[in-house]
Amino acid sequence: MKTIIVDDERLAREELKLMLSKYPQIEIIGEYKNTVEAEKALKTLDVELMFIDIQMPGETGLEFLERIDNIPRTIFVTAYDEHAIKAFELKAYDYILKPIGEKRLEEVIKKLEEETKIPESVKTAETLKSGDRIFIKDGDKVWFIKVENIRFFESDGNYVKVYFDDCHPLILRSLNSLNERLDGKLFFRANRKYLINLEQISMIDTWFNGGLQVEMSCGTKIEISRRQAIKFKDLFSI
Repeated sequence: MKTIIVDDERLAREELKLMLSKYPQIEIIGEYKNTVEAEKALKTLDVELMFIDIQMPGETGLEFLERIDNIPRTIFVTAYDEHAIKAFELKAYDYILKPIGEKRLEEVIKKLEEETKIPESVKTAETLKSGDRIFIKDGDKVWFIKVENIRFFESDGNYVKVYFDDCHPLILRSLNSLNERLDGKLFFRANRKYLINLEQISMIDTWFNGGLQVEMSCGTKIEISRRQAIKFKDLFSI
Protein backbone atom coordinates (compact mmCIF):
# COMPACT_ATOMS: atom_id res chain seq x y z
CA MET A 1 0.00 0.00 0.00
CA LYS A 2 1.67 3.20 -1.23
CA THR A 3 1.97 5.48 1.80
CA ILE A 4 3.10 9.00 2.67
CA ILE A 5 3.86 10.57 6.05
CA VAL A 6 3.13 14.23 6.79
CA ASP A 7 4.60 15.65 10.01
CA ASP A 8 6.64 18.78 10.68
CA GLU A 9 8.86 16.93 13.19
CA ARG A 10 11.65 14.94 11.50
CA LEU A 11 12.13 12.63 14.48
CA ALA A 12 8.41 11.81 14.50
CA ARG A 13 8.61 10.90 10.81
CA GLU A 14 11.67 8.74 11.42
CA GLU A 15 10.02 6.93 14.33
CA LEU A 16 6.87 6.19 12.32
CA LYS A 17 8.91 4.99 9.33
CA LEU A 18 10.83 2.63 11.59
CA MET A 19 7.61 1.23 13.08
CA LEU A 20 6.01 0.80 9.66
CA SER A 21 9.10 -0.95 8.27
CA LYS A 22 7.89 -4.09 10.04
CA TYR A 23 4.93 -4.27 7.70
CA PRO A 24 5.98 -5.23 4.14
CA GLN A 25 2.51 -4.35 2.84
CA ILE A 26 3.20 -0.68 3.67
CA GLU A 27 5.42 1.06 1.11
CA ILE A 28 6.60 4.52 2.14
CA ILE A 29 6.85 6.58 -1.07
CA GLY A 30 7.28 10.01 0.48
CA GLU A 31 7.55 12.07 3.66
CA TYR A 32 6.69 15.74 4.00
CA LYS A 33 6.93 18.41 6.68
CA ASN A 34 3.80 20.40 5.75
CA THR A 35 0.57 20.23 3.78
CA VAL A 36 1.96 22.28 0.88
CA GLU A 37 4.46 19.53 0.12
CA ALA A 38 1.86 16.83 0.76
CA GLU A 39 -0.62 18.37 -1.66
CA LYS A 40 1.97 18.35 -4.45
CA ALA A 41 2.65 14.68 -3.72
CA LEU A 42 -1.04 13.77 -3.88
CA LYS A 43 -1.26 15.38 -7.31
CA THR A 44 1.71 13.49 -8.73
CA LEU A 45 1.88 10.18 -6.85
CA ASP A 46 -0.51 7.27 -6.57
CA VAL A 47 -1.03 7.55 -2.80
CA GLU A 48 -3.23 4.94 -1.13
CA LEU A 49 -2.60 5.78 2.53
CA MET A 50 -1.58 8.93 4.40
CA PHE A 51 -0.38 9.30 7.99
CA ILE A 52 -0.66 12.96 8.99
CA ASP A 53 -0.13 15.08 12.09
CA ILE A 54 -2.72 17.69 13.10
CA GLN A 55 -0.74 20.54 14.64
CA MET A 56 1.73 21.80 12.03
CA PRO A 57 2.97 25.28 11.08
CA GLY A 58 0.65 26.92 8.59
CA GLU A 59 -2.28 24.67 7.69
CA THR A 60 -3.33 21.97 10.15
CA GLY A 61 -3.94 18.38 9.14
CA LEU A 62 -7.67 18.85 9.76
CA GLU A 63 -7.85 21.95 7.56
CA PHE A 64 -5.97 20.09 4.85
CA LEU A 65 -8.31 17.12 4.90
CA GLU A 66 -11.33 19.42 4.80
CA ARG A 67 -9.97 21.30 1.78
CA ILE A 68 -8.61 18.70 -0.63
CA ASP A 69 -10.45 16.32 -2.96
CA ASN A 70 -9.87 12.64 -3.68
CA ILE A 71 -8.13 11.95 -0.40
CA PRO A 72 -6.52 8.56 0.21
CA ARG A 73 -7.24 6.64 3.40
CA THR A 74 -6.06 9.03 6.09
CA ILE A 75 -4.80 8.19 9.57
CA PHE A 76 -4.16 11.06 11.97
CA VAL A 77 -1.15 10.66 14.26
CA THR A 78 -1.27 13.32 16.96
CA ALA A 79 -0.62 14.07 20.61
CA TYR A 80 -4.05 15.68 21.00
CA ASP A 81 -7.16 13.59 21.60
CA GLU A 82 -9.65 16.49 21.46
CA HIS A 83 -9.69 16.54 17.66
CA ALA A 84 -10.89 12.95 17.18
CA ILE A 85 -14.56 13.76 16.59
CA LYS A 86 -13.72 16.36 13.96
CA ALA A 87 -11.28 13.96 12.30
CA PHE A 88 -13.91 11.25 11.89
CA GLU A 89 -16.44 13.80 10.65
CA LEU A 90 -13.93 14.46 7.87
CA LYS A 91 -13.91 10.72 7.06
CA ALA A 92 -10.55 9.97 8.61
CA TYR A 93 -9.78 6.26 8.53
CA ASP A 94 -8.32 6.19 12.03
CA TYR A 95 -6.84 8.35 14.78
CA ILE A 96 -3.68 7.33 16.65
CA LEU A 97 -2.33 9.16 19.70
CA LYS A 98 1.36 9.89 20.20
CA PRO A 99 3.47 8.29 21.49
CA ILE A 100 2.45 5.53 19.10
CA GLY A 101 2.05 2.12 20.68
CA GLU A 102 3.17 -0.97 18.78
CA LYS A 103 -0.09 -2.78 19.56
CA ARG A 104 -2.25 0.17 18.48
CA LEU A 105 -0.42 0.48 15.16
CA GLU A 106 -0.69 -3.27 14.59
CA GLU A 107 -4.48 -3.06 15.09
CA VAL A 108 -4.76 -0.35 12.44
CA ILE A 109 -2.58 -2.23 9.93
CA LYS A 110 -4.59 -5.43 10.45
CA LYS A 111 -7.83 -3.51 9.88
CA LEU A 112 -6.37 -2.05 6.69
CA GLU A 113 -5.33 -5.51 5.51
CA GLU A 114 -8.79 -6.95 6.01
CA GLU A 115 -10.59 -4.10 4.28
CA THR A 116 -8.24 -3.92 1.30
CA LYS A 117 -8.27 -7.64 0.52
CA ILE A 118 -9.81 -8.02 -2.92
CA PRO A 119 -10.95 -11.44 -4.17
CA GLU A 120 -9.19 -12.62 -7.33
CA SER A 121 -12.53 -12.58 -9.14
CA VAL A 122 -12.82 -8.86 -8.45
CA LYS A 123 -9.20 -8.13 -9.35
CA THR A 124 -9.68 -9.60 -12.80
CA ALA A 125 -13.20 -8.27 -13.30
CA GLU A 126 -13.85 -6.09 -16.32
CA THR A 127 -14.95 -2.48 -16.18
CA LEU A 128 -18.63 -2.14 -15.35
CA LYS A 129 -20.42 -0.48 -18.26
CA SER A 130 -23.97 0.51 -19.13
CA GLY A 131 -26.11 -2.62 -19.40
CA ASP A 132 -24.06 -4.58 -16.85
CA ARG A 133 -25.71 -5.66 -13.62
CA ILE A 134 -24.27 -5.57 -10.12
CA PHE A 135 -25.18 -7.47 -6.98
CA ILE A 136 -25.65 -5.39 -3.83
CA LYS A 137 -26.20 -6.74 -0.31
CA ASP A 138 -26.96 -4.67 2.77
CA GLY A 139 -27.94 -6.72 5.81
CA ASP A 140 -30.75 -9.07 4.84
CA LYS A 141 -31.66 -7.11 1.71
CA VAL A 142 -30.23 -7.81 -1.73
CA TRP A 143 -30.54 -6.15 -5.15
CA PHE A 144 -29.41 -7.07 -8.66
CA ILE A 145 -29.57 -3.85 -10.67
CA LYS A 146 -28.27 -2.32 -13.87
CA VAL A 147 -25.30 -0.01 -13.41
CA GLU A 148 -26.95 2.84 -15.30
CA ASN A 149 -29.84 2.88 -12.80
CA ILE A 150 -27.49 4.07 -10.05
CA ARG A 151 -27.75 7.84 -9.74
CA PHE A 152 -24.70 8.37 -7.58
CA PHE A 153 -22.43 6.94 -4.87
CA GLU A 154 -21.81 8.80 -1.61
CA SER A 155 -18.84 8.13 0.69
CA ASP A 156 -19.91 7.45 4.27
CA GLY A 157 -16.90 6.69 6.48
CA ASN A 158 -15.47 3.33 5.44
CA TYR A 159 -18.64 2.57 3.48
CA VAL A 160 -20.37 3.91 0.38
CA LYS A 161 -24.09 4.59 -0.05
CA VAL A 162 -25.52 3.51 -3.41
CA TYR A 163 -28.49 5.59 -4.60
CA PHE A 164 -31.01 4.02 -7.00
CA ASP A 165 -34.83 4.04 -7.13
CA ASP A 166 -35.90 4.82 -3.53
CA CYS A 167 -33.02 2.81 -2.07
CA HIS A 168 -29.63 3.76 -0.67
CA PRO A 169 -27.93 0.64 0.77
CA LEU A 170 -24.46 0.72 2.31
CA ILE A 171 -21.59 -1.33 0.89
CA LEU A 172 -18.10 -1.87 2.31
CA ARG A 173 -16.11 -0.27 -0.48
CA SER A 174 -14.09 2.90 -0.94
CA LEU A 175 -15.10 5.52 -3.46
CA ASN A 176 -11.63 5.22 -5.00
CA SER A 177 -12.07 1.50 -5.69
CA LEU A 178 -15.49 2.09 -7.26
CA ASN A 179 -14.10 4.88 -9.39
CA GLU A 180 -11.49 2.48 -10.77
CA ARG A 181 -14.06 -0.24 -11.50
CA LEU A 182 -16.77 1.88 -13.16
CA ASP A 183 -16.77 3.11 -16.75
CA GLY A 184 -15.37 6.64 -16.86
CA LYS A 185 -17.76 7.47 -19.68
CA LEU A 186 -20.70 6.78 -17.37
CA PHE A 187 -19.51 7.86 -13.92
CA PHE A 188 -17.53 10.92 -12.86
CA ARG A 189 -15.86 11.76 -9.53
CA ALA A 190 -17.54 15.04 -8.56
CA ASN A 191 -15.58 15.56 -5.35
CA ARG A 192 -14.07 13.54 -2.54
CA LYS A 193 -17.53 12.44 -1.36
CA TYR A 194 -19.55 11.80 -4.54
CA LEU A 195 -19.28 9.70 -7.69
CA ILE A 196 -22.09 10.62 -10.08
CA ASN A 197 -23.81 9.04 -13.07
CA LEU A 198 -23.42 11.43 -15.99
CA GLU A 199 -26.62 10.18 -17.60
CA GLN A 200 -28.57 11.03 -14.46
CA ILE A 201 -27.64 14.73 -14.55
CA SER A 202 -30.71 16.86 -15.27
CA MET A 203 -29.17 20.32 -14.84
CA ILE A 204 -25.75 21.92 -14.43
CA ASP A 205 -24.78 25.41 -13.26
CA THR A 206 -21.71 27.42 -12.30
CA TRP A 207 -20.79 27.41 -8.63
CA PHE A 208 -18.45 29.09 -6.17
CA ASN A 209 -14.67 29.32 -6.74
CA GLY A 210 -14.83 28.02 -10.31
CA GLY A 211 -16.71 24.86 -9.42
CA LEU A 212 -19.94 23.51 -10.87
CA GLN A 213 -23.20 22.30 -9.36
CA VAL A 214 -25.24 19.51 -10.91
CA GLU A 215 -28.81 18.54 -10.17
CA MET A 216 -29.44 14.82 -10.44
CA SER A 217 -32.62 13.28 -11.84
CA CYS A 218 -33.94 12.83 -8.29
CA GLY A 219 -33.46 16.51 -7.46
CA THR A 220 -30.33 16.07 -5.34
CA LYS A 221 -27.78 18.84 -5.93
CA ILE A 222 -24.10 17.93 -5.87
CA GLU A 223 -21.10 20.21 -6.16
CA ILE A 224 -18.30 19.43 -8.58
CA SER A 225 -15.18 20.80 -6.90
CA ARG A 226 -13.06 23.39 -8.64
CA ARG A 227 -10.32 20.92 -9.53
CA GLN A 228 -12.77 18.31 -10.78
CA ALA A 229 -14.71 21.00 -12.66
CA ILE A 230 -11.56 21.74 -14.67
CA LYS A 231 -11.28 18.03 -15.50
CA PHE A 232 -14.99 17.86 -16.34
CA LYS A 233 -14.70 20.76 -18.79
CA ASP A 234 -11.56 19.29 -20.37
CA LEU A 235 -13.27 15.94 -20.90
CA PHE A 236 -16.61 17.13 -22.22
CA SER A 237 -16.02 20.50 -23.86
CA ILE A 238 -15.84 20.77 -27.66
